[in-house]
Order: sequence, then C-alpha cells, then structure tokens
Amino acid sequence: MTVTPTPGALKKFRRTPWRFQKTVERPDARDLERFVSTIISAHGRLEAATVTIDAVIFDTVRMSGLCPAGAAITHDVSLVAESAEEAQALLVAAFWDGPDFACIPTPKPFVFYADHDDWITFYANTKSHLNHVIEPLTSHGYKIVQDWRREL
Repeated sequence: MTVTPTPGALKKFRRTPWRFQKTVERPDARDLERFVSTIISAHGRLEAATVTIDAVIFDTVRMSGLCPAGAAITHDVSLVAESAEEAQALLVAAFWDGPDFACIPTPKPFVFYADHDDWITFYANTKSHLNHVIEPLTSHGYKIVQDWRREL
C-alpha cells in the first residue's frame, strides 16, 4: 500500500463528465466484507484501486493500520492498493472508518464516491458498465437510493 499527496485529484474527479450514476446505501459494518467483495467481483479483473480522501470525519484507525508508519490520511491524499486483495482490505477499512472518498479502480469501467452519510455513488460512461456493478449489488440485497443524483 502506498500513500501519496495528490493535490488536484478530487478536482479532476469532479470535473469528469460521468454520463450515468446510481447511489447505493452502505450496509451495516458486519456486512462490509461481502459488500466490498461484490464490488470487486463485479469489476472482473481488478489490478489496483486508488482511494483519494476528500474529508476525514471520524478516526481512520483501520485505514491507518494498512499504511506505512507515519503516513497521514488527510484531504487530497491517495492510498493505492496494488492488488485485488489489498483493494479489498482498503475498501473495507475505508467504509468502516467513514471518510468521504473517491475510488478509482484499475482498469476503470466504473468509479465511485462514498460519503460519511453512508451513500456510495457509482459512476460510469456507459449504462452497461454501471449495470455491471449495480446489478450484483441489488441481487445481493443492497438498497439503491431512488431518484437521487449526486452533484459533485
């Protein structure tokens, strides 16, 4: 896991014109492993994932435990997981700790933004890429937030 300052990364994320979006409610903490596994398996061939912190609301104890000693988790810092296994651990920790963050998987058929209010908005430029992640989530019983659009 690498941690690097990435000033401007969130501005770039917000400026990207995503054509499609759907928002899902974050499940209870006891179900985070399965939730993240569903996202990662929907991706298919995840090689890496970058989590860029927008705001730290609560303590980031779990995320800090994955980082090199002395790494600070603050606004505009990116944590890079270099495998599907690291991405699984990072996303579970991020959802548990509750910062506002953007996640960009590699390759990126979809991206998402999660907030401390437990809403995760998935974005894609094609409906099929968005459905690739939304359909498995709904089939596993995760709740879609109806008629809501996140404006970045």
